[in-house]
Amino acid sequence: MKRPTLQTRPVPSVKTAKLRDRAEARLRQKPVRPKVGDSKSAVDPQRLLHELQVHHVELEMQNAELQESRDRMEALLEKFTDLYDFAPVGYLSLDEVGRILEVNLTGAALLGAGRAALINRRLPSYIAPPSRRTFLRFLEQVFAGTGKKVCEAPLQREDGTVFWADFHGTSAVSIRGPQKWCRVVISDITALKRAEEAQRRMEALAVSNEELRQEIVRRRAVEESLKQSERHLSRSLKQSRYMQEHLRHLSRQVLQAQEEERKRISRELHDVVAQTLTGINIRLATLKQEAGRNLKGFNRNIVRTQRLVEKSVDIIHRFARELRPAVLDDLGLIPALHTYMKHFTARTGVHTRLTAFAGVERLDTTRRTVLFRVAQEGLTNVARHAKASRVEINIQKLPDWICMKIKDDGKSFQVQRVLLARGGNRLGLLGMRERLEMVGGRFDVESAAGEGTTITAQIPFGQAVGGR
Repeated sequence: MKRPTLQTRPVPSVKTAKLRDRAEARLRQKPVRPKVGDSKSAVDPQRLLHELQVHHVELEMQNAELQESRDRMEALLEKFTDLYDFAPVGYLSLDEVGRILEVNLTGAALLGAGRAALINRRLPSYIAPPSRRTFLRFLEQVFAGTGKKVCEAPLQREDGTVFWADFHGTSAVSIRGPQKWCRVVISDITALKRAEEAQRRMEALAVSNEELRQEIVRRRAVEESLKQSERHLSRSLKQSRYMQEHLRHLSRQVLQAQEEERKRISRELHDVVAQTLTGINIRLATLKQEAGRNLKGFNRNIVRTQRLVEKSVDIIHRFARELRPAVLDDLGLIPALHTYMKHFTARTGVHTRLTAFAGVERLDTTRRTVLFRVAQEGLTNVARHAKASRVEINIQKLPDWICMKIKDDGKSFQVQRVLLARGGNRLGLLGMRERLEMVGGRFDVESAAGEGTTITAQIPFGQAVGGR
């Protein structure tokens, strides 16, 4: 009996070989039936049965894989359908003229029509007319370029309602032919537009509020400025009234001081000069009677009479110096101060010292006179009130000023109290201040216990002054 021959199997592929190996491994796991005999005639049917069993297992495995692939494809299809049709944005496929080739359910819902009714409809017909040209230009850019393009335009649904849409488009290549098409994503940005509009209005409102706040601040500042101006005007009026009253009071004090000075000069002339001249007259009458009787007594009376005449001349010179020293006009400020301070020391016993730079003599006559009168009044105050033993006058050059300081070692006083007092003790200080302010100068007084008093008088140069 001839044994049947097995047909030659084709050369298996790698995948088929792997499938056969897996089938044989699964077949080996199944229970094996007991053998009937051990003859060689049973080998070929057993091998054929094994091949059939392996092939059966392969078919079962292929069927399981196909079932698994189908389930996986159905899951992927369901996922794709969910991602495509139920995406939160609309997906459209458009050709070059904007004709709708494909659209998902979200896109159809955005346009307010069924998906089948939208196929082959031109999307630009849904664009609001004012923005249609912008959308067509967007499509041209999508088909002309390779990158993603963006556009915003209002869309009009089938029911006539309008919403703002955001378009993102990219060109695509068709695998079915040479037709050009592109993918476009549509999303409803009406809420965003409303939020942007609300934001713009809020910003405009914020700007208006800021402008209003600034205007309120400015008006309050103006109102406060007006109030300050009113208060300042009120203070100025009060100060003006006070200054007028003060000026009237000061004028009366000046008149009284002038009258007192005239009275003093009159008394001095009457009590000193007149008495001296009367004495001279009596002496002359006596000399007339004794001219021929006693020559020795005559000479003695002549000497006494000469002394009286010299005394009268000295008194008249003193009055002249106090009224207007001639040396100030003839020789200058420094010699005039030296002379006055020398007589001041002889009269009061207060030691004096003068330090000055020569350039002060280049000041005009008015300003030199002001400095002399301030120094004269300062020394008079020292003699009357300070009880000092030493006075120093220092005239120095500053960058734009000439500064004269009168410093004594006498007792101090409260400067403000004296300046605000209504008595006549302040006339000297006020007179010095008035004289300096007349020529644009400055006046200051400092007084401290144990340090004496310092009067500072500053006069601007006016014209350049040289020297040291």
